[in-house]
Amino acid sequence: MPFTSLGLSPALLKALVNQNFTVPTPIQLTAIPAILNKKDVLGIAKTGSGKTASYVLPLLTNLQQSLGVKNRHANVLVLVPTRELAQQVKDVFQSFSKALPESIKTLAVYGGVSINPQMMALQGVNVLVATPGRLLELVDSNAVHLSSIETLVLDEADKMLNLGFKEEVNKIIALLPEKRQNILFSATLSSDLQNINQVLLHEPVVIKIEAEEESLDLINQVAYIVSDEKKGPFLRYLIKHHEMKQVLVFASSVHLAEAIVNKLRKNNIDARPMHSKKSQGNRSDTLALFKTGKIKVLVATDLMARGIDINFLPFVINYDLPRSPKDYVHRIGRTGRADSPGDAISLVSQNELHHFEVIQKKMGKKVNLIDSENML
Repeated sequence: MPFTSLGLSPALLKALVNQNFTVPTPIQLTAIPAILNKKDVLGIAKTGSGKTASYVLPLLTNLQQSLGVKNRHANVLVLVPTRELAQQVKDVFQSFSKALPESIKTLAVYGGVSINPQMMALQGVNVLVATPGRLLELVDSNAVHLSSIETLVLDEADKMLNLGFKEEVNKIIALLPEKRQNILFSATLSSDLQNINQVLLHEPVVIKIEAEEESLDLINQVAYIVSDEKKGPFLRYLIKHHEMKQVLVFASSVHLAEAIVNKLRKNNIDARPMHSKKSQGNRSDTLALFKTGKIKVLVATDLMARGIDINFLPFVINYDLPRSPKDYVHRIGRTGRADSPGDAISLVSQNELHHFEVIQKKMGKKVNLIDSENML
């Protein structure tokens, strides 16, 4: 079924052609007509399934009939867990709204940057994309009012709840008009999400897109048994021994990421950290430098890695193991893309051996485990 049969405005159909969107994804096929009809929607689909366009396109179509609200009273509110996703969603809204005859203003607001420019930019906003904490700060400052919101979107709601935004989300929902459209997208359906769904959504159209198994065939996986105190020297050995020009290293915490980078720099290896404590400008600059090969080593936490998408990344190293097997697959999936093989290396301490067995079992693949004792 083509986009032309879904009920979108002619201007947006033309924009889709210009941006080489030809066939709707499964989630778009169901979500677009439901949102156009102002139904509540619960969509369960992984990142990369086309869910952002599945709500951006129909909301822009509907907005063309409901513009003209009071200043600093947005029509659409999109809540997201991270600054990176806020920027991405804003960019999608802006890329399509350029094609519309009516002017629709989209703004992304998030912490880690000065609040004053955001307060000034809120004038005349129609679509507000926000992280929960910064939105509440702006509400408290009377910089924005939520009493005219017609549609609420919770994007990556599972991540939002996992990151502890539940209380803030509840505060925001309490400020919204009771009569509104609610759209909730998530990669998984957790118990927390089920509870919010029951309170938030009214007779929703439920869309579940089964995730395809991520292909690991192009990824050469290997693991080394390394004591915690020797992980730093062994990481440096791997980078130099394999003459790595571009490697993404995963760390389980902000503190550990900083410590790894400091040690690498002291040993004349160019490295930068990327985590939630860094400003948006710093993170954007760091990622741009890494993508162009101007930084050899990027040390990132799991949350930040969601915004890292490089077609030909040759190496990924797990300095320590993530908590869940899904996160492990997501980490190593940064390499081995676009028909280009890559290497995923894990440093596993004795304390992590049992957990690594669980990861391999869930993944359905055995990983060659090598003792590093005599390699340094």
